[in-house]
Amino acid sequence: MELNHDTIKKLRGLILFTVVAVVAGINYRQLLGLTAALVRIAGPFILGGAIAFILNVPMRNIERHLPLEGRARGLKRPASLALTIFVVTGILFLVTFVVTPQLFSTFEILQSSVPAFFTSLRKEAEQLFANNAMILEQVNHLQVDWQQILKDMVEFLKTGAGSMLNTTFSAAVSIVSGVSSFLIGFIFAIYILLQKENLKRQTVKLLAAFLPAKAVARILEIAALTERTFSSFLTGQCLEAVILGTMFFVTLTVLRLPYALLIGVLIAFTALIPIFGAFVGLGVGAFLMLMVNPMDALIFTVTFLVLQQLEGNLIYPYVVGNSVGLPSIWVLVAVTVGGSIMGIVGMLVFIPFSSVLYALLRETVNVRLKGRLGMEKSEEAKAAVLKETKMHESKPEE
Repeated sequence: MELNHDTIKKLRGLILFTVVAVVAGINYRQLLGLTAALVRIAGPFILGGAIAFILNVPMRNIERHLPLEGRARGLKRPASLALTIFVVTGILFLVTFVVTPQLFSTFEILQSSVPAFFTSLRKEAEQLFANNAMILEQVNHLQVDWQQILKDMVEFLKTGAGSMLNTTFSAAVSIVSGVSSFLIGFIFAIYILLQKENLKRQTVKLLAAFLPAKAVARILEIAALTERTFSSFLTGQCLEAVILGTMFFVTLTVLRLPYALLIGVLIAFTALIPIFGAFVGLGVGAFLMLMVNPMDALIFTVTFLVLQQLEGNLIYPYVVGNSVGLPSIWVLVAVTVGGSIMGIVGMLVFIPFSSVLYALLRETVNVRLKGRLGMEKSEEAKAAVLKETKMHESKPEE
């Protein structure tokens, strides 16, 4: 092998990479600890970036339609940002003030309905097993002493008071730290949104200074694909959740079922999690209605299944559509894997993330397939492969 300048440079890079890999493998524990410490330090700024990305979706649309021209054009960005923050904060406050009184009234009703439910359940069991003396005796001895349960809870609180006092200070410190991290992240998000063009230009200059032009173009292409996918998923999922929550509120109100507003808001929030989210609202709503009237719980369950089918087959495809571009089977895999790794956040993030990987992999596979078919000598094999790939291209779900 000829030792020219390029060869020596490649060997030097290979040796450096090998040394770094070996050192990192030996000291992987310290490396993981250092990575975790850096993530904690950068936590507020990561949160700020996430807030900026979420707020940028409505802010971009508001800025596009804001009628400010001429000398007032410079106020377009701050005005759109202020309107976005006002709208998002107003929605959160509106939901909180509407749902909180309903939530307190629900807890008050449950305090009386839960004991009454178990009492009626015991009476029903007595009537059901009236001809069986042994079972009837067991049912008669089955009693729930609510006073004793309350005393046990008070005793538990007394015994745990010491540990609670010991952890009060650390809990207060955690709350203060969380609030401060959120404020820092929020301020950082405002700076990002006000200067996003400058940040983009500086990032491109930084990449162009250290990477080849082809690599920079590829990175920008992937970044644009990621931004489009995440924005489309966020917009579609939020709109679909609002439609589904409104459907449940209107339907439960027409059927005169209890907790219509509470269940509608709950399903709207949980529907942000694809596939599994709305079923959380089903469980909570069925439990609440079961404590009041078991027949209402049955009607609500049937109504939920009907509306869920309507939403899944008609509303979701038109509202969200193919904006994510991920087949249904991989959506299920993404939700499951994301939930097992990062919980609820993972369920939300892994669908658009998997969609980006799916699009990149599909592009790579198509390019390599064309190259291999170009070198293929057998016309029959080439025709068979082309037939199968064209069939699959016409079926986006496969």
